[in-house]
Amino acid sequence: MILIREEIPEDIEAIRKINEEAFGQPAEANIVDRLRETCEDLLSLVAVEGEEVVGHILFSPALIEGEGAAFEVAGMGLAPMAVLPERQGQGIGSLLIHTGIEMLKDRGCPVIIVLGYPEYYPRFGFERASRYDIHSQWSEIPDGAFMILILNKSAMVGASGVARYRNEFDEAM
Repeated sequence: MILIREEIPEDIEAIRKINEEAFGQPAEANIVDRLRETCEDLLSLVAVEGEEVVGHILFSPALIEGEGAAFEVAGMGLAPMAVLPERQGQGIGSLLIHTGIEMLKDRGCPVIIVLGYPEYYPRFGFERASRYDIHSQWSEIPDGAFMILILNKSAMVGASGVARYRNEFDEAM
């Protein structure tokens, strides 16, 4: 049985390993480590089976800044999400995402952004952000890969502009 819970210090080494193995490089693991050092408002969840951490998801603060107006919405960015390669395709990532979304809803988060596979994230309610005239801070990102999940429609009335992850992500882009 898979248990989803918040990260504890003893999970840090396993989280790093999962991200490195899932992405085949250290960039995502480095971002996670750096965010732990620099950001207090993180939601870091792990998927645990028995005593083994088999998956990880991180949500960190993100902003939607209006173009030419004093408009700003503080939400969260989903990234990275990783599952051990030998455990992928078993629903672990979906459990992590669903749990994270529900926890952020309960905390009053108005919006979540994600840069990811357009064929994967819509099943969780994510839509192309450009539909709302919201674009990624990274102009080279394909339109369909940058998505948004609006959890509080009233907080997003009139919102448009540029969505920004924390600066730690710039190092990986």
